[in-house]
Amino acid sequence: MLRLASAALAGTAIEFYDFFVYGTAAALVLGPLFFPSFSPLAGTLAAFATFGVGFLARPLGSAVFGHIGDRYGRRPVLLGSLLLTGLATVAVGCVPSYASIGIAAPLLLVLLRFLQGFGLGGEWGGAALLTAEHAPERRRGLWSSFPQIGPAVGFLAANGLVLVLSGSLTDAEFAAWGWRVPFWAAGLLALAGLWLRRSVEETPEFRALAESGRRAEAPFAEVVRGHWRLLLLTGGALAIAYAVFYAVTTWALAYATAALGVDRTVMLGCVMAAVLVMGLATPVLAVLGDRWGRRPLCLAGCAACLVWMLPFVALLRTADPLLMTLGCTVALVGMVTMFAVVGAYLPELYAPRIRCTGAAVGYNLGGVLGGALTPVVATALAEGSGPPWGVAAYLTAIAVVSLGCFALLPETNPAVTGVRADAGAHADTDAGAAEAAAPA
Repeated sequence: MLRLASAALAGTAIEFYDFFVYGTAAALVLGPLFFPSFSPLAGTLAAFATFGVGFLARPLGSAVFGHIGDRYGRRPVLLGSLLLTGLATVAVGCVPSYASIGIAAPLLLVLLRFLQGFGLGGEWGGAALLTAEHAPERRRGLWSSFPQIGPAVGFLAANGLVLVLSGSLTDAEFAAWGWRVPFWAAGLLALAGLWLRRSVEETPEFRALAESGRRAEAPFAEVVRGHWRLLLLTGGALAIAYAVFYAVTTWALAYATAALGVDRTVMLGCVMAAVLVMGLATPVLAVLGDRWGRRPLCLAGCAACLVWMLPFVALLRTADPLLMTLGCTVALVGMVTMFAVVGAYLPELYAPRIRCTGAAVGYNLGGVLGGALTPVVATALAEGSGPPWGVAAYLTAIAVVSLGCFALLPETNPAVTGVRADAGAHADTDAGAAEAAAPA
């Protein structure tokens, strides 16, 4: 399990490194380089719009890779998604600026960002199922939290490299070529990830499905037709996790440097400290999920985000590094209280025959609802010289919706329900009848 979980963590860390390095570049340099005719605010909005394209691609990627995972195995998903995302990320670092090739530059940027998101849409389903379907039942939350640590590791790696480059290069050098280096590094990371995953074994549950001939013919159609309500509930529930994460790691970075005059390296340090705490808290919270249930932690984390958004904006507005770090850290701990357990929670909501598709599409639908628009909307709401209370109101509203969705989802932890979460492994019906079940 440690070897399998480590391979899952390494892969998600590399893929999220690819995804996050774009968000950091969008916050810092992509606006002036690829949208130079826009005002500074409009350029940032346009860069964040291309950032959002990656989220729109993620459900499409999860549907395609989910089909592969449910029809042909979880292992091909792990390799294909990593290769696609890595190649797209390296290519972003090679795109000439608007000054060199004109309108083709932002168009290429949008296309490559779409491919990044498409690949990442498949990554999570494969990595989560690799651990969830190998793990002992009563430790499923712990082992399934390893892929959930990947985003923190990827973010720290991406922003750590940006921080080093930002601190060692002049602004002109960073804008000219320094920002490209983290994208080029993705190629080496992708090769390392493929090497780590080359000997990963197929999961026991998929092998059982293949041997019994019960694989779904059209997994996505089956999920949409039979489990659309569950799909919408999981997407709505996870929206606040994405919204909070990208408000802290992308919007706050742009707002603090542009509107508050905070030094770029100082703000990167504040955000990275908060993400480090988030990563360290992930396995601890996952163990609590194994003990007390997935749903209680999701409700608690959602409630924490709901009450913290106003203090988060207020602390950010001070421009004091310690207070900004505190605001970001508490927000991310609230977010990861939910995020730590969903690696086990979402797969447990679906029968194995449609699990790769259902869990991945639901997970990435939350990214569209909460992550795609948050940097754009928050940047627009923060325009002006006053405190950005509109951002806090926007995030609080998303938290209310997510809290309601979590309240309608059932508990799946066998230690709490007394029912095996994989009881549907050899049945054609939804494991746990999640859509019809009353909340635990």
